Amino acid sequence: MEYPVWQVAHVSTGFLVALISVFHVYIAHFAVGGGLFLVLTELRARASGSPAMLDYVRRHTKFFLLTTMVAGGITGVGIWFVIGLASPEGTALLVKSFVFGWATEWVFFVGEIVALLIYYYAFDRMDARDHQIVGWLYFAFAFLSLFVINGIVGFMLTPGDWLQTRNFWDGFFNPSFWPSLAFRTFLSLGLAGFFALVTAPYVPDPATRDSMMRYAGLWVAAPFVFLLASGWWYVQALPPAQQAMVEFGSPQTPALVHAFIPVSLALVAAVLFTSFAAPNGMRKFLAVSIVICGITQIGVFEWARETARRPWVVYNEIYSNCITPAQAAEADEKGLLATARWTANKKVTEANMLDAGRELFMLQCKVCHGDAGPMLDVRKKTEKYGVLGLDAQLNGQGKLRPYMPPFVGTPEEREALAAYVVADLGGKSIFEGASKIKPVKTGTAKVDQLPFEIPSFDADKDEYVLLAWNNLGMHCISDSDKWWILLPPANDLYAQLIRRGPAPEVVTEGVTLSYDVEKGFENPSGHVDFWKHAKSFFGKELPVNVGVSGNPVTGGKMHRSEDLGAFEASLVPVVPYPDSGGFNPYPLFTITARDAASGKVLATTRMVAPTSTEMGCKNCHGGEWRVAGVAGFTDETSRDVLAVHDRINKTDLVARAESGNPVLCQSCHADPVLGTKGQEGIPNFPAALHGWHANYLTGRGTEVCYYCHPAGAAGPTGCLRGVHAGRGLDCTDCHGYLEDHALSLLKKDKEAGIKAVDKLMANLTPRKVKTVADVKARTPWLMEPDCLSCHDHEALPKKEGTSFNKWTSGKPGDLYRLRHDDMGAVMCEGCHGSTHAVYPAHNIYGADRDNIVPLQHQGLAAPMGAKGNCAVCHTQEMDDSAHHPIIGQ
Repeated sequence: MEYPVWQVAHVSTGFLVALISVFHVYIAHFAVGGGLFLVLTELRARASGSPAMLDYVRRHTKFFLLTTMVAGGITGVGIWFVIGLASPEGTALLVKSFVFGWATEWVFFVGEIVALLIYYYAFDRMDARDHQIVGWLYFAFAFLSLFVINGIVGFMLTPGDWLQTRNFWDGFFNPSFWPSLAFRTFLSLGLAGFFALVTAPYVPDPATRDSMMRYAGLWVAAPFVFLLASGWWYVQALPPAQQAMVEFGSPQTPALVHAFIPVSLALVAAVLFTSFAAPNGMRKFLAVSIVICGITQIGVFEWARETARRPWVVYNEIYSNCITPAQAAEADEKGLLATARWTANKKVTEANMLDAGRELFMLQCKVCHGDAGPMLDVRKKTEKYGVLGLDAQLNGQGKLRPYMPPFVGTPEEREALAAYVVADLGGKSIFEGASKIKPVKTGTAKVDQLPFEIPSFDADKDEYVLLAWNNLGMHCISDSDKWWILLPPANDLYAQLIRRGPAPEVVTEGVTLSYDVEKGFENPSGHVDFWKHAKSFFGKELPVNVGVSGNPVTGGKMHRSEDLGAFEASLVPVVPYPDSGGFNPYPLFTITARDAASGKVLATTRMVAPTSTEMGCKNCHGGEWRVAGVAGFTDETSRDVLAVHDRINKTDLVARAESGNPVLCQSCHADPVLGTKGQEGIPNFPAALHGWHANYLTGRGTEVCYYCHPAGAAGPTGCLRGVHAGRGLDCTDCHGYLEDHALSLLKKDKEAGIKAVDKLMANLTPRKVKTVADVKARTPWLMEPDCLSCHDHEALPKKEGTSFNKWTSGKPGDLYRLRHDDMGAVMCEGCHGSTHAVYPAHNIYGADRDNIVPLQHQGLAAPMGAKGNCAVCHTQEMDDSAHHPIIGQ
């Protein structure tokens, strides 16, 4: 923030640092181990009186000098140049904190240069003893240089007490100092053997050549066991957070870490073969190949070490994008563009959105991500996202997956960055509705108005009133069946038959109730693959067009529920796809009541069975709508959901799906709505789903609900269509904001001892109440916002207030969808309509499509009996309401 950003075309600046650093570190370790190799090999040559071996040492010294002093020196200067430009804040911190250490190391480096030059140029002109002393001096200076650099580099990963004391020695002798020094020492000895293999094949004398090849091989093999042991010590010395980052930090890191031992073993095996068994004609080629491949070994180590440090340059002090936590807090409040020194745009506007996004990319992303190149290409990383999805990803960055620093800046800046990456780098169009600067589209979606007929009812002649409803107001299904499923086609239909009279009664004996879906919806298996994979989901084959409970999509019988005094057809497998094509989330069902003995029709009514596949997973997981451009899951979306789950949770769901065995999400996650128990230690499904996504969608309003649920007025479903929506209430009035909603679910699992929810809760702050402690835990589907928190049946509800934190008891009978309050055993939904579609409901496919039952019986789209319509059921005049005192208002 305090320095200009180094703008390198296409590749990231971090790539240039890695490219130069790995090469330099490889040579620098050789410079240490190779120094010991020189002096010990000279000692051996003189002790054995072998001129040929001594001549080999002389020629190897020249190779050593050119490699370490020229290539090593140039890349060493190159490192200072590139890190000074790529991470000026981090470089400045290292210089200021360890200026004495750097000065000391430079003295040792000068000692290396002088000693090596003398060692080489005076090889035949000095006394043997003095020459060997110079060799030992070189090795001492080289090792001391490693000693100092190891302390400073280790400080970046494990600063230890320095964070509190700012003491030089606390930072230098940090927690990883000694294991790192041991590991690097044994690594340098092995590299000495690597490079000796390059020069040994050129020894003229065959016997000496073979001897030196074997000798070089032993230099690699001998320290190998100690290398592995010190590597284990190194990892164990890391604090838990850094260890976890190595194991799970990024998708590539565990594989690379696990590859270190096999790669090392393969290199040792290749060295031993080259040294002891390979024909001389192959040795030169093999030796050079081994040295080149050795870069892989050092590269894996350096990658793992850098990963362990993520998302920091100096752990807990400076983020990898050169922003400190203190600067981040200020930028979150005032804006990064406003607080950064070298920016042309100080505030995001509609006119400068993409240019401001470019500056934000340079400030926060460029150090690690290029827009091309071989490493962390941002275009490939973000190709599945639109602005909304990338904005969400940035929102959650660094929370649950801490290998990247959190986004720094305001929500407007976050969206500008997303827009720049998607539009400018990704080449996608930014469509209306993606931007907070361009207001989200509002109003009602334009859909076809679907015709419907209201069955007849004669208040003077008809003996029965038939009430029918769906218990949820909307059943969402995931038509991603070949990949996974979270909710199958499964609509619950309810009905109650009331015999009219002076004392109306609910009839449950001597009658049968049946249902039939409207024409065009009788064949759901022609539109979804659920039945092809039912055995994989539920462990049993299902007849085509028959649901999980055994009820067919049409022509089925409703079953009497003794507890509810109602008839029910559960899990009816209706889908929102008519045979004529397109999308219709409100198919109609005809409910018919008959006399059980004679078969005489007693009453008929119609109801909607709302069902939708407008679930917005594509917003973040890529792909498009599958059906009519408005709903449904494409393979691209469905597969990416599993791929992300596999990457984060180390599962194999993609492989299972591709082998024909897709999974039901609730087979691992408990869920009361399907009655699944889940696996021990795993959060229940609603808690996991809302808890995870809440971390990526913080600080937003009810629009965030519409990203996933089919409730937005601009969408093709519009499931939030009841009287509450008509009076301006939205999701947050009952469920709280997404953070509140998620915390209430997560806390219940936390109380049950499921530790996995701690991570999901750590970064969530409630908005309806002051603290997490104030959030009341609840069981999904069984503890819902209580109607009585606003309605007391004695007066009209308050104009202000919330149902959040005012949950039902957890007993099914206390839920609105299953409640009857003993009012003649008429269920609440029977008179008032379904959840989210309480009468009078307004349906975008036809204003009164949900109001058929009250319109049929009282000619009024309102709760049954409203406006004094007691005569619907009561055949004598009623002075007072037998139900709610306000029913006539």
